[in-house]
Amino acid sequence: MSSIKVTFLGIILTLTAACSVFEPFIDRRRNAGETDIKKLYVGRSTKDEPAVCANYLWTKPEGVQTLADSECEKFHPGTKAVQTKKTHFTCKLLLPTHTYFKCEKK
Repeated sequence: MSSIKVTFLGIILTLTAACSVFEPFIDRRRNAGETDIKKLYVGRSTKDEPAVCANYLWTKPEGVQTLADSECEKFHPGTKAVQTKKTHFTCKLLLPTHTYFKCEKK
């Protein structure tokens, strides 16, 4: 492989990594300026069913579970998150897995 190709590949990988988030997050995006509460959130996560975007290559399942538990506890004290399903390649490029949970009583 020529040095130009290696340099170009390095630049592409660096830019991809620089524009990405590596930590798992709750998929709850907002419509800015929306006043109707039913249209305010557009992500897959709801107050009763959090959805977490993560990459299990560098995030342990316990970390995703802890994030979902804290989201359930925030909106419904005394509850925990129970995993319901997992989909792949439905979130961001470097965090491709959506893990869905449901908040249930402890």
